Amino acid sequence: MDFSPSYLKLYERGELEERAENLKQILKCCKLCPRNCKVNRIKGEKGYCRAPGELVVSSAFAHFGEEPPLVGIGGSGTIFFTHCNLKCIFCQNYEISHLGEGKIVSAKELAKIMVSLQERGCHNINLVTPTHYVPQIIESLPFAIEKGLKLPIVYNCGGYENVEVIRLLDGIIDIYMPDIKFFDSKVAKLLCNAPDYPDVVKSSVKEMYRQVGDLKINRDGIAIRGLLIRHLVMPNGLAGTKEVTEFIISELSKDSYVNIMDQYRPCYKAFEIPQINRRITYEEYLNAIKIARESGLYRGF
Repeated sequence: MDFSPSYLKLYERGELEERAENLKQILKCCKLCPRNCKVNRIKGEKGYCRAPGELVVSSAFAHFGEEPPLVGIGGSGTIFFTHCNLKCIFCQNYEISHLGEGKIVSAKELAKIMVSLQERGCHNINLVTPTHYVPQIIESLPFAIEKGLKLPIVYNCGGYENVEVIRLLDGIIDIYMPDIKFFDSKVAKLLCNAPDYPDVVKSSVKEMYRQVGDLKINRDGIAIRGLLIRHLVMPNGLAGTKEVTEFIISELSKDSYVNIMDQYRPCYKAFEIPQINRRITYEEYLNAIKIARESGLYRGF
């Protein structure tokens, strides 16, 4: 299966720079995510995510712990961005998302990072929590393309996205990898102060699917385009796996690639919440898999 990143076509037509400029204007009254803080990040104001106007990167490396279609033999070229618009109280990367560990990099420096990951043999550029830095990331792409970047781009997010911003990424992102965390607004309020999360994630993921469809994998087993959904099993059924899988089947596709993850462990402030202050049991995970299979899903777990 031949593959050429869709962003190369936009670059050739001169549309990529135009998209970047349109996105950059949002930073003046930031509405990149559903928090709609409306702060002027260009002038140094900070909203809920606490991200500045500059791009802040925590780390970049070849990741071999991601899903098999992303990892292959060369790894996923993963770039962890600092801060987060969701800030789950159980975040396993809280040093990055909550505490802000990382350093400021320019658009040209990010481009060099992307190309270096390609040169190391990575199969994709995996942008982790990119939501609050979309303008700066897209601004860096032309520089990376000029240096030879030609890998698919993975948008690895928490699912709490502004649909209008996602629409501006149409033709740029090759692989969307959102979380679908929970479908109960009370749970979303308790764990990430976002009671609108269930409605937002449904709209966001549907738009992502409209753009890229089901996950497509080449003859070497490497993902090149499509939607890859992550769903983390939570203690005491808080993730709402039945409702999530029913949504995927009815609103997306039975061929959706869904990674049902078993690695939940209480981190950061999770110990303060009785419902989530323990790891999941093996039985809870098996039950989630059973629910997914019974719904008709079959890819990714």
